[in-house]
Amino acid sequence: MKVCQSGESVLRKLKAAAVGKRLVLQARFRLLFGVAMLCATAMAAQTGEANPDGQQAMQHASTDSADTAVCATCHKEVVKNFDSNPHSGARMPGGKGVTCESCHGPGKAHEEGGDVASIFDPATATAKDVDEKCQACHGGRHVNFERSSHGKGNVSCAGCHSVHAAVAPKHLLKLAQPELCYQCHNDIKPQFSMPFRHKVAEGLIQCTDCHDAHGDDRESQRHTSAWQFAVCTKCHAAMAGPFVYEHAAVKAEGCTACHFPHGGANPKLLTQANVNTICLQCHSPSLNSMTGQPAVPAHSHSAQGQSCTSCHSNIHGSNESNAFLNSTQEKDNR
Repeated sequence: MKVCQSGESVLRKLKAAAVGKRLVLQARFRLLFGVAMLCATAMAAQTGEANPDGQQAMQHASTDSADTAVCATCHKEVVKNFDSNPHSGARMPGGKGVTCESCHGPGKAHEEGGDVASIFDPATATAKDVDEKCQACHGGRHVNFERSSHGKGNVSCAGCHSVHAAVAPKHLLKLAQPELCYQCHNDIKPQFSMPFRHKVAEGLIQCTDCHDAHGDDRESQRHTSAWQFAVCTKCHAAMAGPFVYEHAAVKAEGCTACHFPHGGANPKLLTQANVNTICLQCHSPSLNSMTGQPAVPAHSHSAQGQSCTSCHSNIHGSNESNAFLNSTQEKDNR
């Protein structure tokens, strides 16, 4: 009996030790979890000012702040439709909505004394100041804007966008495309009236389908074959390949070596009325031609002759023929 009682005593002690050890581990886990949460909170306090775009948010309420409702007493026309504005539903860090002061700065001095200079006005501010103000929220989506043609050309966000008087509400554009773009790029407008053109005037395609108004990481390559290839093949996917046999001109010169990008007088937006004239720019009847290929006796190499693409129909690239012949002719040559 004494042995049994001794054994039970040992078991009770072991169980008590196990329970105590488990409680200690739970306490340690809770302590570590609490420390982790404190660290996360501290890091969030340092970076929590950044909005979803990753940019530093504009400062809000301060001792210089004015009641937003006060703005409406003088600026009724400006604020009457703001509830439907994309900015009205936006949220700043801390759950606060965008207010007048988010863009125009503290309004206490303006409210009390009517000092216009104390309010930030995009209409009179420099392009750099306007861009900095807008980029405080939108910078994460438009990180390449300063390197874009618009950024370098001192065209500010307010040059294309109007927060309170947008004609095209979707993106708060001052005018709908393409009329907005024509304000500066008026030399391009006549090209969309040519017999053969991209259907921009008809509304089937927009300028921004091909061009990024805010710039992208290929902005400096706009006239290179790589940029053209990436843009054009978004719609003309059949020309994208990859092909076993690639046409060197496509890779070296790009689409605009043979085609107008906006509009022209020739079918398929070709730069020349006669396709042979385009081909002969490289494939001239000479042993010293740019292609390095000698003249072939069976070819007349005449702009008035049979169209080159009658035989070399897969001119953008081929998986069957290094001469870009169509499949029927390639089989006949075997």
